[in-house]
Amino acid sequence: MVAAGSATRVLLADDHRLFREGVASLLERADDVELVGESATGEEAVHLAEELAADVVLMDIKMPGMDGIEATRTIVGRSPHVGVIVVTMFEDDESVFAALKAGARGYVLKDADRGELLRAIRAVARGEALLGAAVARRVLEQFSGRPPAPGPRALQALHRSSTSSPPGAGGAASHSSGLKNREISARLHISEKTVGNHVSNVFRKLQVADRVQAIIRAREAGWGRRVGARRALDSRG
Repeated sequence: MVAAGSATRVLLADDHRLFREGVASLLERADDVELVGESATGEEAVHLAEELAADVVLMDIKMPGMDGIEATRTIVGRSPHVGVIVVTMFEDDESVFAALKAGARGYVLKDADRGELLRAIRAVARGEALLGAAVARRVLEQFSGRPPAPGPRALQALHRSSTSSPPGAGGAASHSSGLKNREISARLHISEKTVGNHVSNVFRKLQVADRVQAIIRAREAGWGRRVGARRALDSRG
């Protein structure tokens, strides 16, 4: 956590020079953030994070050599106080949950609003966790009953299965008896506190108090109908 009144020291790891220049220009205009270094590889990011005493690392996923997931795991393992925010174009479930499992405290898409990146940096510097709006929506879809794709265990951990509900249960309640934070943390091998931080962040974005309200809000937005349509298409083969 960054001390009050101190500028957040940020390291940027991305192999695309033009993207680094764009982020550097953005950070230069923020009085409470200081870009202390840049790297184009995961190995270099690991080295510089310690050498430059970075508070926050903005980490791309796909880089030459060591990728961003492994670099995140190494940085957090050596320096748990460093907050890693994955900044990437990849929003698939496997990438999202691999990053969270590696210890990332934030996940922001590169096409997000510039203000969203600054909000993520400031939140992580305060010791919080923050998901970008698009990523938070993907996590919420797991709560609202979308069937997990075969493969990543993270999807299965967050899936809110309606089959676990008592007979006759319907609506949002039919999905409210899924995995608890403790069970999710055990399956993803991340702390229960980290799971709670990400879940709470989703609730804040939706302005709801709990999972049931979140599912109701998702259904009001039509997400449940889209999920049902996908299921119908899948059943047709």
